[in-house]
Amino acid sequence: QMQLVESGGGSVQAGGSLQLSCAASGVIASSACVGWFRQAPGKEREGVAAIRFGAGLTNYVNSLKGRFTISRDTAKNTVYLQMSSLKPEDAGMYYCAVDLICGSPPLQAREYHYWGQGTQVTVSS
Repeated sequence: QMQLVESGGGSVQAGGSLQLSCAASGVIASSACVGWFRQAPGKEREGVAAIRFGAGLTNYVNSLKGRFTISRDTAKNTVYLQMSSLKPEDAGMYYCAVDLICGSPPLQAREYHYWGQGTQVTVSS
């Protein structure tokens, strides 16, 4: 059973930046994918970005390309989400998740097997 721990959330003003981290309790296989998702109150969980852990292939939701960057540190079994030019609508709970075997990094939550507890992001205008 893999455990994921997100960190790095907090409160920022619009236009600011945050870097989220997702640390895994075990080794993330090179064939696995790690995704970041977010959920605002009253809204469905949305896939934000995903990365194939070994090859580093990435996938982003179109609306966030250019502002969010996903990366990974294979030695630390950690995935990051760098968020810049944050907007109030970026606020929500951010979760990371692991898809144990993947091809192209998916943004659909149903593809993922393990989830973290989330880290809260608040963006004030």
